[in-house]
Amino acid sequence: MESLHRRDFLKKSAASTAGMMVSAPMIAKSPAQKSPNDTINVAVAGIRSRGFEYGGGGHCVNLAKIPGVRIVKLCDVDERLFSKTVADLEKITGHKAKTEVDFRRLLDDKDIDAISIATPDHWHALQTIWACQAGKDVYVEKPVSYNIDEGRKMVQAARKYNRVVQAGTQSRSSPVVHEAVKLIRQGVLGEVYMGKAFVYRFRENIGHKEDSPIPEGVHWDMFLGPAPYRPFNENRFHYQWHWVWDTSTTEFGNNGTHGMDRIRMAMNKRVHPEKIHCAGNLYNRRGSDQEVPNFQAATFEYGDGIILELEVRCLDTNPEGGEREGSLIYGTEGWMYLNHTVFRTYLGRKSQPGPSLTGREMNPPVEQLELLHFGNWIDCVRSRKWQDLNADILEGHMSTAMMHLGNIAYRTGRKLHFNPTSEKFVNDEDANSFLTRDYRPPYVVPDSV
Repeated sequence: MESLHRRDFLKKSAASTAGMMVSAPMIAKSPAQKSPNDTINVAVAGIRSRGFEYGGGGHCVNLAKIPGVRIVKLCDVDERLFSKTVADLEKITGHKAKTEVDFRRLLDDKDIDAISIATPDHWHALQTIWACQAGKDVYVEKPVSYNIDEGRKMVQAARKYNRVVQAGTQSRSSPVVHEAVKLIRQGVLGEVYMGKAFVYRFRENIGHKEDSPIPEGVHWDMFLGPAPYRPFNENRFHYQWHWVWDTSTTEFGNNGTHGMDRIRMAMNKRVHPEKIHCAGNLYNRRGSDQEVPNFQAATFEYGDGIILELEVRCLDTNPEGGEREGSLIYGTEGWMYLNHTVFRTYLGRKSQPGPSLTGREMNPPVEQLELLHFGNWIDCVRSRKWQDLNADILEGHMSTAMMHLGNIAYRTGRKLHFNPTSEKFVNDEDANSFLTRDYRPPYVVPDSV
């Protein structure tokens, strides 16, 4: 079977996606919103790696490309990053951004319209809630929260204060993914009964390091924020925070969120699973400061019988001829491999190639998915229509919650039963204790937002 009758499909794809990629919606001006011609002043919180350049996928470099957006402040707990980052940004934008180490000072700045958050996972919820309460719109990286209770409160804050809050699950802005979803909904795979996401990404052993004095320019208390206080250690700071429980959501949260979010979108799963099991371990890390597992495999069972799976491996795994990460969707007539810029289908008992599409085949091509995602957020900031977000905070919460459920099943060591409505485990005080955390004042997620 020719790839989706390729010529006709590509014509239709070009027509249907070009508008999404290059044009902004028509906006009627009202006293409650800025004119489409007004500048949107943005602050970026967390400027190392993902927050700035990140191989073209960073917050600053993409926001700087959007007309009518001005990055006015950079916020980070490590002052040592400011000099170079401010200079690099000035080369891109032509103006010099101000700097701040305390996120709360951004909230007091009435010139800031929106905040783009690329801080560590354990800060995402509190910063998002604070920003909503201060009348700022938010772009927040995945995973959107450190625990399930935080995610629900982020949704509540966004709705209560009428804020536009986009989750950093960029696949939801991919025209390729939208075409794949359309095919699945049309029945090309038959009745869909299962999905699996996988991430095979090698991670170096961080080894062991002794606690040390706090480096000059590092605001360590501010970095820890809601987490328990522990002495400064390089293996708990820049990026290494991913490998300790106080600040990490494991590789499930770090990258598994993307794969499961695509599956949820494709299969239209808008509720939580009811039964969760997760196994895993920490391998080949003797003497290492790493606390979280580097291998996990979870199963999520829904009330309607649908089963989703997630497997992550941070070991030296390179499946010959295979993919390092992606989403697999299984139906009674075939299956699909799906990533943010490609899908391939295989039909029938012999898995004959069916419809497929890559970003390079689109017209215009999907060259910078992150730019599409940030652009969608800015469009909605202007229109004030959070309903038009490609990745509204509710969707971010639902996908991130799955990662938390898997981690809780791993940490308790047993199959768990979850009530999707109450967002509580059934008759399980031990599991429910992981739904929130003891916060370190003054960095406390409020009981009521």
